[in-house]
Amino acid sequence: MSQAAVIRFHQAGGPEVLALETVTLAPPGPGEVRLRQTAIGVNFIDCYHRSGLYPLPLPSGIGLEGAGAVEALGPGVSGLSVGDRVAYCLSPIGSYASHRNYPADMLVKVPDGVTDEQAASLMLQGLTAWYLLFRTYPVKAGETVLWHAAAGGVGLIACQWARHLGVRLIGTAGSAEKAELALAHGASDVILYRTEDVARRVRELTGGKGVPVVYDSVGKDTWDASLDSLAPRGLMVSFGNASGPVETFSPGVLAAKGSLYLTRPTLFHYIADKAERDLAAATLFDLVASGVIKTNVRQRYPLAAAAEAHRALEARETVGSTVLLP
Repeated sequence: MSQAAVIRFHQAGGPEVLALETVTLAPPGPGEVRLRQTAIGVNFIDCYHRSGLYPLPLPSGIGLEGAGAVEALGPGVSGLSVGDRVAYCLSPIGSYASHRNYPADMLVKVPDGVTDEQAASLMLQGLTAWYLLFRTYPVKAGETVLWHAAAGGVGLIACQWARHLGVRLIGTAGSAEKAELALAHGASDVILYRTEDVARRVRELTGGKGVPVVYDSVGKDTWDASLDSLAPRGLMVSFGNASGPVETFSPGVLAAKGSLYLTRPTLFHYIADKAERDLAAATLFDLVASGVIKTNVRQRYPLAAAAEAHRALEARETVGSTVLLP
């Protein structure tokens, strides 16, 4: 048995419900390893879990993403050794911890050219960018796409990846500072959504055509503008709710606005297969190691300050990625 510092919550609510606790960690069970975590990714889905938007059985740990080193192997584990550097971004929930047990087959090895902080900030956000750009709507060189929150963690990765693929990415941002950051990372144009009419600007930038796909993690506040930015038979990819969930609407709206398609994807359904997950991670890590994709860890908090990290994220005060350091 060993001790671990973990963030837990006993009721849904604001960031203040998060508390640092000490728990006894059993030896890793069959198919598990014990991890000593060195960096933990903070993501909007963590806020959804904490607030109750995505309910969890309580009390609960929190967090889906982390990186660190293997400390011990459970029975039946093969392909990993003590000391291996690894990362993950899937359930079981509970990454906000100094140590934890985790299923061995859900881990990916971190190559030498990628740091633990990079891995912890890249797994969920980078693999999200991967599945959106390569699987949900496979982009092609020369296409133009619209990406909301282009200066966020996923957005900055998408800006760089789109540029690498020869795709013109129009981004949105809430401030001139965030717009400059998105442009510096590969966005071709950035629309300031607080002061500009997003759909009108998209039409202007595309010669009136609109875009074949909109990637929208904002939700309620950008829903109408997203639909109005699409070309006929375009695809609306709603993959987050940063401003709140989209209100109920009639499917007839999609017909009226151009026979549009709508999907609400989640990362799990795209990387549940180990072979595909390993391919996605290897593709991402190769581009990071070669410098094509540069990580943007802009906020670092000690594990005990998880509530402060959530407050900043929900207030849209962050740019790039946020990590907790145990």
